[in-house]
Amino acid sequence: MFNPQLYLLAYGRIYANSGAMTPGATQETVDGMSLRTIERIIAAMRQERYRFRPVRRVHIPKKDGKTRPLGMPTWSDKLVGEVVRLLLEAYYEPVFSDRSHGFRPGKGCHTALREVANTWTGTTWFVECDIADCFGSFDHDVMIAILSEKIHDNRFLRLVRNMLTAGYLEDFRWGATLSGVPQGGIASPVLSNIYLHKLDVFIETVLIPEFTRGRLRARNPEYRKTEQEIVRARRRGDRAQVRSLYRQLHSLPSQDPRDPGYRRLRYCRYADDSLLGFAGPKAEAEQIKQRLRRFLREDLKLELSEDKTLVTHARSQRARFLGYEISVASRNRRTRRPSATDRRNRRSLNGTIVLHVPASVVKAKSAPYLSRGQPARRNPMVNDHDYSIVARYGAEYRGIVQYYLLASDVFRLHRLRCGYDGVKWPHQDDLNWPHPGATSDRHDALIRPRDDGSNWPHPSTTSSRPAAGGPWYAPAGRNHCRSPRSCR
Repeated sequence: MFNPQLYLLAYGRIYANSGAMTPGATQETVDGMSLRTIERIIAAMRQERYRFRPVRRVHIPKKDGKTRPLGMPTWSDKLVGEVVRLLLEAYYEPVFSDRSHGFRPGKGCHTALREVANTWTGTTWFVECDIADCFGSFDHDVMIAILSEKIHDNRFLRLVRNMLTAGYLEDFRWGATLSGVPQGGIASPVLSNIYLHKLDVFIETVLIPEFTRGRLRARNPEYRKTEQEIVRARRRGDRAQVRSLYRQLHSLPSQDPRDPGYRRLRYCRYADDSLLGFAGPKAEAEQIKQRLRRFLREDLKLELSEDKTLVTHARSQRARFLGYEISVASRNRRTRRPSATDRRNRRSLNGTIVLHVPASVVKAKSAPYLSRGQPARRNPMVNDHDYSIVARYGAEYRGIVQYYLLASDVFRLHRLRCGYDGVKWPHQDDLNWPHPGATSDRHDALIRPRDDGSNWPHPSTTSSRPAAGGPWYAPAGRNHCRSPRSCR
């Protein structure tokens, strides 16, 4: 904490952030940064006089209509927080679990989803784990105890505790932070991963070995019985019976789905959002959920949300994880050959993980562009140029589609191009409504005559909206009118 180069490295990482100019409890921003500021911070660190100031708390809306508190630290606290983050990452990043994907370099939502899609074949039950108010419920004493297992510098530990207990200012009133990490703090993501790493270790070293056994599933007795009947029918020369038995064989799994000697437990976590996949009976899946609840309550002082912690059947239901819906395919009749030389047919989709775009996502993403189920005009964009309107729409559309590219039914998002009801694309009214930036209006005004034979006036010399009762020329292929809704 006394190396000036470390602070310069931290400054280089955060000075260009959009929040660098956002003031916290004081008016200090990145504009006042200098080497003298770094020297003053290091001098205070040497004498343990540095104190984190309370963060300025604001509330941002959530999807469910509620709000989430967000803390705005001062610039000096942001700089020190980045230094703390760099040091903690150097200590803990090499030991973090490969199943943890949140707030880590080279990992993200898509790496977590790919792991589930590629390695969870054969899952029977999903255990969806949601920790109630996770980041606001971390116990400070437990956090310091976890850090002290690997970090033996008491001055650094006291600095982290000071950061956790700095409090917040809201409506000019100070409030104490008795638990949790500062939401909006630079070091908060790595601190949350350190805290939840204990959960990763518990699942990987206790639950997975306990609920994983058997190398392969046993053969399905019904499948073997049908194979033997096919052999006997061939010996008799009964071709019709052979064809009938083959159809029956293709509808049966070759391995016993209820084999008591075969169990698999898989786990993936992104921040506080965890998902477990279990191949086995539901009773054992419920037992896994209760073991998790007990560990979180007794060891980490956290609670699972009753409403969002579910045991979901993988074939008949869908689990929610990172905005996707996840299920397991069940198509016994569809087969394929693994290779040109292998004459055995295998089921290509049965038991594989399938990612879906939730229907609620399509509806929610379309809602801001609709009014009473019809594409609606965005008044702030009416005066923009056509290019700006189309570019804005394209950026929003690409951002949504690129996140859901892993879904097998990503084509459902085509509805965003034409409105949820499939009639028009959301920004069509912005282009249809007459506006100064309409490029085709300027082009048509120069080359097309009016009905009386005179030239149409240039839009730059006249109002973009016609006078009441005045003539209005609508170029071919465009839907110009005084009220676009009346033209539908």
